[in-house]
Amino acid sequence: MLGFHKFKYVISGIVLAASLTTMGSAFARKTAPDSVAVDSLPSIALAELPPQGREVYALILQGATFPNEKDGSVFGNRERQLPAHKRGYYREYTVRTPGARNRGARRLICGGEPRVPDACYYTEDHYASFRKVVP
Repeated sequence: MLGFHKFKYVISGIVLAASLTTMGSAFARKTAPDSVAVDSLPSIALAELPPQGREVYALILQGATFPNEKDGSVFGNRERQLPAHKRGYYREYTVRTPGARNRGARRLICGGEPRVPDACYYTEDHYASFRKVVP
């Protein structure tokens, strides 16, 4: 049987462990980014996209092949800038930037089935911000 002093230390340890667990989960809740609501993102009309963006959008709907091997690859949404979905839901496509020697910073990210996406989002600053494309 435990003596009173040992019992006191056991109870103190349990209370401390419970407190740290509670504090840790509260910290995680405060620091983890919330899921982005679809309605919270600004929008851009399809007609307002640059010509290269409208071209890529049309190719997506046609199920065309793209010249860049990264086009059509899974976009992980690691920054949680877009509404949360399972991995594989989003695909990324390059929107050419005239004069750029590389892929540039412009992309269309579409979610859902490739030929009939649920929604597409445009970024011109390499995933720092997005606008929902409104047809």
